[in-house]
Amino acid sequence: MKAAVWYGQKDVRVEERAPKTLKDNEVKVKVTWAGICGTDLHEYLEGPIFISTDQPDPFLGQTAPVTLGHEFAGVVEEVGADVTKFKKGDRVVVNPTVSHGIKEENIDLYDGYSFIGLGADGGFAEFANAPEGNVYKLPDNVSDKEGALVEPTAVAVQSIKEGEVLFGDTVAVFGAGPIGLLTVIAAKAAGASKIFVFDLPEERLAKAKELGATFAVNSGKEDPKEVIAQHTNGGVDVTFEVAGVASTLEASIDVTRPRGTVVIVSIFGHPVEWHPMQLTNTGVKLTSTIAYTPTTFQQTIDLINEGNLDVKGVITDEIELEDIVEAGFEQLVNDKSQAKILVKLQG
Repeated sequence: MKAAVWYGQKDVRVEERAPKTLKDNEVKVKVTWAGICGTDLHEYLEGPIFISTDQPDPFLGQTAPVTLGHEFAGVVEEVGADVTKFKKGDRVVVNPTVSHGIKEENIDLYDGYSFIGLGADGGFAEFANAPEGNVYKLPDNVSDKEGALVEPTAVAVQSIKEGEVLFGDTVAVFGAGPIGLLTVIAAKAAGASKIFVFDLPEERLAKAKELGATFAVNSGKEDPKEVIAQHTNGGVDVTFEVAGVASTLEASIDVTRPRGTVVIVSIFGHPVEWHPMQLTNTGVKLTSTIAYTPTTFQQTIDLINEGNLDVKGVITDEIELEDIVEAGFEQLVNDKSQAKILVKLQG
């Protein structure tokens, strides 16, 4: 089968790979659509970050080279001998997170974690295997394309929970990439009264406005703190840092009201220098999130199914697997009008 395989920085190859043998507790998914994540882009540009290169991944047991892709949906092709919840032909989406959780429904990622598509072969391939507990049925109302958006949307939904956004709260989002845009959608669904989005590319700001931002501001031209001072009483209630650089971390705290909350959602590719007195002097609470719980993953499917989260607007391009490097990774680097690029694996 064809697969997009990570070998190292700027070294992703579309090549023939043999499908893995199916374990008794696994489901083999015939992948239809898969999304390129910011994490995939980080691995392409700066990796290895999550990918194991010198010893087997502690959860999934694989070392590079590894097939990327952890945002994917498809159709069940085959089930292992111990699988009871799925059958051939079921439409499904895969939750790629694995951890030490004692129970599947109560996984604590902060005891350690990995991802299918980073710690082991993932969804940028014709077929991908996943444990039964990581597979979720797609309702009839949710298309396979929307299924490929469940994982990143679940990240946004979890970030809203971590920030404890309340109905009527004011919210700021730094970074209008895919996760930032999905955070806008989730914040609006949660009842945020004003949503401020800050970034540099005008195309991304326009997309943020289209998806529900109240204010979409070029932070290279206007000071975020001054903008928010004009439209709030002392700062926003909750800020989401989704850019992953030192300047936006500091700006996120600056625009948050005293005793408000900043949630770090982004992946920082490098250490940053930052003075913690910025928190001490304001009482702002700083927290973070890396993924989502299984409950949040299922709730995200339900919210899309019921029409409470309309995520299709983040899709900006659809490409074929063989074009994933130039039309996928390189386009995301060079074309800031791009948000979420989906890769078509099957008809």
